[in-house]
Amino acid sequence: MHRCAFIAAMLIAMLPSAPSFAVSQKQKMETCKFGADDQKLLGAARATFLKKCMANRDDPRGPPPGAAPMTAPAAGGVPPPPKQ
Repeated sequence: MHRCAFIAAMLIAMLPSAPSFAVSQKQKMETCKFGADDQKLLGAARATFLKKCMANRDDPRGPPPGAAPMTAPAAGGVPPPPKQ
C-alpha cells in the first residue's frame, strides 16, 4: 500500500508545471513555416498560408458546433442535383 502511494506521489511531483500544449509565437511560426515549406508554397500563397496559420484560421477540426455545414463541390466539377 505504501509503495503505491509513494509511486503516485512521485508521478504527481514529476508533472510539468507548465502545460505541455502551450506554444510560444516563435514555435508556432516555425511550425507554420515548416508547413509552407512542406507544401512548397511561394510568394502570395506562402504569405496567405502563414497569415492563416498564425491566426488559427486554417483549423483542420472543421466548423464549430452549431455552425452551418460547408458543402464541398461534387467530384468532377459537377454541381449537386437541385433540391425538390
